[in-house]
Amino acid sequence: MSSIDELSSARYERMRWNTPLSQAHADLLLHRLGIPAGARVVDLGCGWGELLLQAVGADGTGSTTGTGVDTDGAALARGRTLAAERSLDQRVTFLTQEATAWREPADRVLCVGASHAFGGTSAALKSLAALVRPGGRLLFGDGFWERPPTTEATEIIGPGIMSLPDLIEDARSLGWRVLHMSVADQREWDDFESTWLAGRQEWLLRHPDDPRAAALRDELDVRLREYVGVYRGVFGFAYLVLGR
Repeated sequence: MSSIDELSSARYERMRWNTPLSQAHADLLLHRLGIPAGARVVDLGCGWGELLLQAVGADGTGSTTGTGVDTDGAALARGRTLAAERSLDQRVTFLTQEATAWREPADRVLCVGASHAFGGTSAALKSLAALVRPGGRLLFGDGFWERPPTTEATEIIGPGIMSLPDLIEDARSLGWRVLHMSVADQREWDDFESTWLAGRQEWLLRHPDDPRAAALRDELDVRLREYVGVYRGVFGFAYLVLGR
């Protein structure tokens, strides 16, 4: 593999999923989703679909199927490889498509960290309502302010972020019932931020004299400073299991 390809693939290579989440927390969320045998599961903004693969793979009957939808070709290719490695490639399909273009309702819908694709939290919760079959469930993961943000934190994270009480109330006001709520803890956040940097940090150690090394070193140092000094403990992430 060339150093160019190696650097491109390094961004996510140390990450299990592109969200602050531990395996124990993921197990809890999948349990709370209560996915029945034979269910149809859709993951909108799936990335490489680790949570989708675990959701489908947990069904020992082999009757649950899933579809992952995203526009990141490299992430989708990784998802297809993972599916094949786990003998799930006949049950899980990955599609290159905008999440907002998906129209087929499912028994369980996952939308974690992808509300921006729908235009924000409220717009996502409204749109996703049409995609959950009667009696179905939605796993919705979204950011929130744990504490009032500084101007710098708002500039880094972006506008339109709610507090956790406002996020819960927004879901309730749009007709959802909150069947489960949990938030990423500090260790999950630290691991997420660390693994997001780790692949490229390791690349720098292997290629210190590469022409791109200086700029990448500066980029990663800025991200780490921003996380530790600006939004660590300020920006949170909530996981809601919703029904209607």
